Amino acid sequence: MKPRHRRIAPVLSAVAMLATVPLVLAGCSGGSSASSGGKVDSITVLDYYNQGNDKKVIGEYLDKCGAENDVTIKRSLVPGSSLIQKVLQQASSKTLPDVLMLDNPDLQQIAETGALSPLSDYDISTDGYAKGVLQAGTYEDKVYGLAPTVNTIALFYNKKALSEAGVTPPKTWDELQSAAAKLTEGDQYGFAVDANATYEGTWQFLPFMWSNGGDEKDIATPETEEALSLWKGLVDDGSMSKSVVNWTQADVNDQFMAGKAAMMINGPWQIPGLKESKVDYGIAQIPVQSASDKAVAPLGGEVWTVPNTGDKAKQAVAAKIVDCMNSDANQLAMAKLRYTIPSKTDVAQQFGKDVPEEQVFVDLVADARARTGELGADWPKAATKIYTAVQSALTGQDSPADALQNAQSSN
Repeated sequence: MKPRHRRIAPVLSAVAMLATVPLVLAGCSGGSSASSGGKVDSITVLDYYNQGNDKKVIGEYLDKCGAENDVTIKRSLVPGSSLIQKVLQQASSKTLPDVLMLDNPDLQQIAETGALSPLSDYDISTDGYAKGVLQAGTYEDKVYGLAPTVNTIALFYNKKALSEAGVTPPKTWDELQSAAAKLTEGDQYGFAVDANATYEGTWQFLPFMWSNGGDEKDIATPETEEALSLWKGLVDDGSMSKSVVNWTQADVNDQFMAGKAAMMINGPWQIPGLKESKVDYGIAQIPVQSASDKAVAPLGGEVWTVPNTGDKAKQAVAAKIVDCMNSDANQLAMAKLRYTIPSKTDVAQQFGKDVPEEQVFVDLVADARARTGELGADWPKAATKIYTAVQSALTGQDSPADALQNAQSSN
């Protein structure tokens, strides 16, 4: 996924509105004209892969799965920030698509409304998937969505810069602080993250919080304070730019490619650009506080679902499209084309052998946590509290402890 968790405030407000709309879906019809029980000749699909390589690859494999099931795919594309609003409108007008793609943290909120049908209704196997993938696609013990490929974030480093500074890729927070300080010179910062006031900023902070024992159910804890203090210290000593509070992950990557950041936190979707830039980079796991701690990464990626359109014949075919997109062969092929990781563990291991450069991500995905794994549909509230606290601390408005306490106490 180019990390679609960056859809922020518009998604929150739209989902809140969605909860107020009565979704009486039993009589809804999908986007094409075939009636329930008749021959299905086309399937409508809605997704937000509306640009570049993702648009091309996903389109090709949707068409491939359509051909295998003797139907034409009628695909609609919207910007990521517009997807949930579009779903809201379609639910209200009873024109939900036959196949709907969702950013994985949004699934539980949509499933909660009754808009989706459980994949068990269609005998789709959920065997072999990484634990976090199934958590992300599950609502109230039923799987509503499956992701063909997923992603997470890791530490990218400029090999030349580290070599010249005489440092190795840091594995602990102490090593990160030392390396970042040594790498900071001239217009080059030692380290860069996305700490903006969006879900994307929360996503980048999660590995530091989770790996240190912090938890989204209550962020006002010593464990999360230590993680936020690490980031605050890096900004205060000049190892990270104060501008990180405004940067997106794309901005962070631009800084890295331009030689203005020697290390960064980012995801595999940046690899094509990095290859073109000719930067000699390496990838390592995100540093943890103690060498004995386990790196815990957040799971990114999109899930494919079957909405409750009321047309049982079309829903059955739509389920076949979702199943086809998640076949072992298609997972592996799409992962290689999109610089993502197959969501089935065995397929991911094969991917690691075929693409050793991304083995770090394969290892992280195997134990990656779904952001909605603990709080379900309440995750957006916690995500907002986290990025609010990060902003408050890094801008100097509050100490890390006060920032976390204030955010935790907010509604």
